[in-house]
Order: sequence, then C-alpha cells, then structure tokens
Amino acid sequence: MENTLTRKRQIITAKTLTTVIGIVLSVAMPQLFHVIGAVSGTGSLPGSAFLPMHLGVFFTALLAGPAVGAVTGAVSPLLSFALTGMPSAALLPFMMIELTVYGLVCGLLKNKKMPVILKVLIAQILGRAVRAAAILIAFYGFKSTAVAPSIILSSIVSGLPGLILQWTLLPLLVYRAKGLNKYYE
Repeated sequence: MENTLTRKRQIITAKTLTTVIGIVLSVAMPQLFHVIGAVSGTGSLPGSAFLPMHLGVFFTALLAGPAVGAVTGAVSPLLSFALTGMPSAALLPFMMIELTVYGLVCGLLKNKKMPVILKVLIAQILGRAVRAAAILIAFYGFKSTAVAPSIILSSIVSGLPGLILQWTLLPLLVYRAKGLNKYYE
C-alpha cells in the first residue's frame, strides 16, 4: 500500500512539474522568436511562421499524457497574453481552443503504437479543424468581426515552417526523452 501511494505521488509530482515546465517553455519560446524578429527587422513573422508555443504543448502531451497536454495548451496562451499581450485578445480564445485540442489529442495518442509524426499530424489536423469551427461560429453565429474566416487558411500557410519544424523536431525530442516515460505511467 505504501509503495503504491509513493508511486502515485511520484507520478503526480512528475506531471505537475512537466506541466509547469511546458507552460514556461510555451510562454518563453515565442518571446525568443519575437526578439529574433525585432533584431532581424521581421517583426512578429518568426513567431507566426515557426509556431514556437505549440512545441511545448505537443512535447508535454507526448511525454506526460492528455491532462498535462490539455492544461499546458489552455494555460500557455492565457498566461502569455497576461504577461506580454500576445497573442492578441481577438486571437486568444481561438488559440486556447486549438492548443488545448493539440495537447489533449497528442496526450491521448501518447501510448499508441504509431510514429510520433503521425500523432502530431492527427493532433494538428484536429486542432486546426476545431479552431476553424470556433472562428466560423464566432463570425457567422455571433456576428463577431474580431477575427475573419480568412485567417483560417492564412494562418496555415504562414505557419507551414512551424508545422515542418514540429514534424522534424518532436520525434527527435520524444525519442531522446524515452527514458522519462517511467515517471508518467
């Protein structure tokens, strides 16, 4: 009984720590990309092209499961907005929805026997689809003009470098972190 309780505490501690680290990374990495944009004269382009906030969400979900992924996905954009004003208030709810779906789906696929790139691709498709539906509902259902439906396609096109980065970097990170799985099961 004592051993089982100790093990459960270790798992909760590991998942809590992973959530905090994931949120910190997901808030800090976009700032690094914005600094690069400021220094290079490209403004916010590196952030919108490479989608750095997404990396922390995907990685924590693939490492620690759906609850950690979903919480990281929901809290990261909210905390980033509170600290930095980014993403914009108009995009914030849609980004929270998208990243929560990413974290939830990747976390649910964590232990499935399939390549990491396929897990990420499935989560990307579902996250973008739910985000697109939310934007369409806001625009047509609630007559919100804060975000236009045209942003759905334009954000996918502008984020292609980030999608490619996720497809290449996340399988490597998950492979390198394989030994950490014992802390989450």
